[in-house]
Parts: sequence; C-alpha cells; structure tokens
Amino acid sequence: MRDGAGFFKKSAHGQVYAAVLRGGLAALLLCASQPLAADVRFSPIDIPNHVYDGGWEHFVGGGLAVLDCNGDARPDLVAAGGSNPPLLLKNISDDTVTFEPIQDPALDLTGTTGAYPLDIDNDGHLDLVMLRVGPDTILRGQGDCSFEPMPFHFDDHWSTAFSATWEAGQTAPTLAFGHYVDRSDPDGPFEACDINHLWRPDGATYAVTDLSPGFCALSILFTDWSRTGRADLRMSNDRHYYIRDGEEQLWAMEETPRLYTEADGWARHMLWGMGIAARDLDRDGRDEVYLSSMGDQRLMKQVGDGPGFQDVPFDMGTAAHRPYTGGDGRPSTGWHIAFGDVNNDGFDDSFIAKGNVQQMPGLAMDDPNNLLIGQTDGSFVEVGDTAGVASMHRGRGAALVDFNGDGLLDLAVVNRRAPLEIWQNVSEATRNWLSVSVMQEGANTQAVGAWIEVDDGATVQAREITVGGGHAGGVAGPQHFGLGDAETVRLRVRWPHQVWSDWQNVQANATVVFAQ
Repeated sequence: MRDGAGFFKKSAHGQVYAAVLRGGLAALLLCASQPLAADVRFSPIDIPNHVYDGGWEHFVGGGLAVLDCNGDARPDLVAAGGSNPPLLLKNISDDTVTFEPIQDPALDLTGTTGAYPLDIDNDGHLDLVMLRVGPDTILRGQGDCSFEPMPFHFDDHWSTAFSATWEAGQTAPTLAFGHYVDRSDPDGPFEACDINHLWRPDGATYAVTDLSPGFCALSILFTDWSRTGRADLRMSNDRHYYIRDGEEQLWAMEETPRLYTEADGWARHMLWGMGIAARDLDRDGRDEVYLSSMGDQRLMKQVGDGPGFQDVPFDMGTAAHRPYTGGDGRPSTGWHIAFGDVNNDGFDDSFIAKGNVQQMPGLAMDDPNNLLIGQTDGSFVEVGDTAGVASMHRGRGAALVDFNGDGLLDLAVVNRRAPLEIWQNVSEATRNWLSVSVMQEGANTQAVGAWIEVDDGATVQAREITVGGGHAGGVAGPQHFGLGDAETVRLRVRWPHQVWSDWQNVQANATVVFAQ
C-alpha cells in the first residue's frame, strides 16, 4: 500500500507491521494483548551445528553479527568461525524461531574472529566487516543474503574489535579497528600489544591514523557519551597482556584524535577488558557503561560533566564475579554484554556471556551465562539458571534480539569449542513493548549516531544508534523498548548532527519505522 504521504511495510507473513512517513511517523498496532508479570523463560531451539574453534589466536573473539540481509524484516545471523568458516543463518521464523544455513562463497574465510553489520556504501543493504587473524575483509551486501568483497586493503593484524560512526559533514563512515597482540613481536606475547587504527574518509578514499599506544583492545565503541553530537571512541583493553602501564582508553575525536587524561576528568581503570555496553539505566539522561572482565564485571556511572566514570555500588547485583550455580567458586570470565528488556517491564536487563578463556586454572570452568533482571530500585537479580540460559560452554559473542517478531527478545550465543546456541523467549506473562527503526536517505542510511527517546509520562528511555561494542560482534536493526503497563507513549528522534524531531504519539505493541 502506498500513497503520497508514505507507505506501509508488511512482514513476510503478510501482516502489516509498520507505517513509514517521510519526515514524520505513523504506527499500527500488532494486535498483541500481553498479560502481566511472570518468570522469564527461554527455550533452546534446534539449529545447524556451528563451533568457534582454533588455537590460541582464537581464545578470544567468536563474534556474532545480526542483520536483515534480505529485507524480509527477520534478523539473520553471521557467526565467526575461527579455524572453521563463518556461518550464515537465514531467519525463516514464524511463531517459532527457526533458521536455515545459507552457503555463500564470499564467506568462505579463514581465521574470522568477529563480524559487524553496517551500510558502508549507503545503498540500503547492510554490509559486513569481518575481523580476522590476518587481513580483515569487508563484504558488500547484495540484498539477498549474498555478499561480495569490497576493495579495501588491510594489513595483517590480529583484529578483535571494531566500531564505526558518521562524523559531521561526511558521506562515508569513520571506521576504527582494534588489534590484539602483535604476533610479529619476537619478545611477545606479553607487553606486545599491537597499535589500533582509525580510518577516516578523505575524499574518495580513506586516511589511516595510528591510535597509539595500544593495550590489546577486545572491544571498542564510538559513543556520544557527552550528548554533544560528537562520538568519541572508548576502548576496553586486556591487562593480561599489557600487564603494567596500560589502562582503559577514551579517544576524543578531534581533528587530531587525542586521549582523554586525568586533566580532563578521566578516571583511570585497569581490567581484563572484554566487552562494552552502554545504556541509560537510571533515566538521568546519561549512559552508564558496563564492562565485562575476568572477575567482577564493571558497571560504571558518569561523575560530573567530564569523562569520569566510577563503579556503582557492589550491592546493585551487577558484579557477577563468581558462578551462581555452585560447584565452582573461582572468579568468572565475562565476554559479551547485551542490554535488553526481556520481560518488557520497562526496566533494562543484562545478559553476559561467560566462559573460561581456555583452561586458565585460577578462573572458573563451570561458568554459566548471566541474565540479570532490572528491578524498580535500580538493582539487578540473577535468573540465568531459572530462565534456562545458564550454559556451561565457553560463551563468547551474543545478541538479544526479537527473532520472530512477537515482541519478546530472544537470545543467541557463540561458544568456543562448543555449538552455537539460540534460545526463544517463551515467557508467558510479559508487558507492553515498542520496536523502533530509524532510517534516512542518502548517506548513513541506518542513522548511526541518532538518538531515540521514548516518554511514557513518568520517565524517558534514551537510546543511541551505535555500531561497535560487545565482544567481536553487533546488531543492526530495530531498537526494542519495554514499556511496562504503558499503552501509549511519545516518541522522537534526534537525527545525526541535526535537531530533535517533534514528539509523536504511538501505541504500544507495535513496530514503528521513523524515516527522513
């Protein structure tokens, strides 16, 4: 259906699921009547066998990319394989989450550690950045879940992190690559961290800048932490290899990038950094930052107006520092962190993929994933075991995504030397929700850097569209908001490097596309 004002999109099942208006917004209800509260439950689904494997160069990595690669509004998956080829899973879900493998010669790659989706060439089809032990590869999406190599030349590095943003005035994205240990250093691997690289558009090509010193980055994220319209680059680094003089890093994306220092208000943190997640959990207009690590996971809150972040109190329940199922009291190892409201009560929850690096004796081997449920007082409660996601495999990359369009976030986890796992959210009594996509014509079709605000009359949920973070993988697609009992909310968008749109009233339990 199409008219002069806009057009309706339909799901693959023929059901109208969204309305799009150029320069505005309209929404249709999905006829979802949700009961109230109950325990969170996930059910495993059968999927093709896929294992992230390999030697010491694949102790880390194991990322998962989520993208709609054929335009049918179902999120598809690309899982890194390490010494195995990557796996492309096409989403054919109806009521039940279901995937089928797709063979694509372009994905017949060796040494993949991670994968991130973004539309690099602004053609409306999502592309893939494939991180590798060796030269990285960027694959152009064809719109039918097939890909072809793009003409980027990368040197040989051990790549373990990626992020991207569109800087003001640019029609091509700025790309950042995080590298781990310099394998060519004869004195390594300890204190042999490689430098990282920033690719900035320079006319029809790119100018590459060294981001040095490097401290073995395992996660990087462009984020507008200061809400000024400029995304700076946060890096989480692994002190297992930098040992002494390294720290977490935040690069100010000025004409010549520079590191924030204590003179700017930056608070030094040193940890075994694995993953980054950012979300405004307390609705104060500033994102908290959650960093996974060996031992305690570090949830940090911004202090003051500068780039200073301090740990939240331990009793908030976010440290997740030891296994909670008993039998192994050694410290946990956290990898990918994903925020999402799995029961739609209006409070963000957090999933943490867990697992020993390989056989590190000082750390837990029986190390279950965490599913932390947000409470009304801002604390979190562990439900991973009762929810059914407390896998004892060595978890790595992960994603919380609604795979079957029922308004409930499902879960996928890549494991080292164990099969990929996917769980369907089958919680029977949940509350209202909203799914929001933003898109724009021309450059930056996915509106990376945009902010979404959802106002339920009591609090405002704010969400930045980013590419990066996590551990070696990320999600491109709609933003899911749990709404609790709210049946109508107000929604607005601040487009990248622009002003806020007007507030629009929308009904709950709908998928909405906001376009300009």
